[in-house]
Amino acid sequence: MSKVVIINHPLIEHKLAIIRNKNTDAKTFRENVSEISSLVTYEITRDLTTKAVEIETPIAKTICYSLAKEVVIVPILRAGLGMVDGIHSVIPTAKIGHIGLYRDEETLLPKEYYVKLPDNIMSATVLLVDPMLATGGSAVAAINHIKARGAKDIRFVGLVGCPEGIRALSEAHPDVDIFLIKEDERLNEKGYIVPGLGDCGDRLFGTK
Repeated sequence: MSKVVIINHPLIEHKLAIIRNKNTDAKTFRENVSEISSLVTYEITRDLTTKAVEIETPIAKTICYSLAKEVVIVPILRAGLGMVDGIHSVIPTAKIGHIGLYRDEETLLPKEYYVKLPDNIMSATVLLVDPMLATGGSAVAAINHIKARGAKDIRFVGLVGCPEGIRALSEAHPDVDIFLIKEDERLNEKGYIVPGLGDCGDRLFGTK
């Protein structure tokens, strides 16, 4: 089954309180989602492999280490876009793909409308990002697309999840590790996480 990592840090907890607050405006919400995404990047990449490289400092030659594999960030549109800049600021060489999915409000099932992925995805470490792991349907569908392109090393990176979504993703893709900052109580009858953040896409972009 998937390894589930809940990333705990005082700064993350502080910023989570800001984005949970229903009175937080869109600008502040966006900024804090991006900042949290930067902070979690250190944990989600902790076990990336490195390779030795010889470089020359102003004083002498020495051996340093660089990432052995390329990294690809794939946001699930549109809410996943809110996490991209934060992660990309820490891994600026990462390429960025996009998967467009929306959730049918009646069936709660994901519907695809756009997929664009880099050519190097087969050999890269793929960070699939979406702030909310609710039903898990969008994450499962997105990973299906990514695996169909030949990717082997995939990690799901979110902010808030719930038992239902974690279970669905783990059962569908047990080889994909899950990184979150909080596991909340449950889904409500409308498919929203409780207590959650509300509709993360709407709050990021100021829409209803």
